[in-house]
Amino acid sequence: MSASAIQASPPSAWLVAHSRRIKPGGRVLDVASGTGRNAAWLARQGFQVTAVDRDAAALEILKAQAPEVDVLEWDLEQGAWPYAGRQFDAVVVCRYLHRPLLPAFANSLAPGGVLIYETFMRGHEQYGRPSNPDFLLASNELIDVFRPLLTIAAYEEGLLQLPPHPAVLQRLVAIRA
Repeated sequence: MSASAIQASPPSAWLVAHSRRIKPGGRVLDVASGTGRNAAWLARQGFQVTAVDRDAAALEILKAQAPEVDVLEWDLEQGAWPYAGRQFDAVVVCRYLHRPLLPAFANSLAPGGVLIYETFMRGHEQYGRPSNPDFLLASNELIDVFRPLLTIAAYEEGLLQLPPHPAVLQRLVAIRA
């Protein structure tokens, strides 16, 4: 796939709808960014974006389309959290789940920072990948994890008619007090 085809990929609608909650010009971490559909869009909105992913080829595409994004090639599921001690005005996670990292996302938020999270939940297996239950959230799981750590500002779960096929997702926006 060419960089121009990737560039045409729209950002997450959930991110777009809630990006107004991010401090103008703020520091944003895009976790498991892939080719950067969200990171590039955030950079175009004037945010200072850091993107992390383990896929070097995907990060090269991101760098080609948004050279202003700071990228880190890192396997988030191996070793220590690479952003320990750093704080961001927003942490964005779309279509990625590694439960041991969930507290790190909350701890990486500056006061007033916003977590914008969207990923698959049980029920999605009938529409495609992922289908492994280890990578599908249980009902209300994001609320249960983040309510003790952050203030929930928005939440939804269920079947959404998204191109190219339906998806069963949980979506959360939470703020660090």
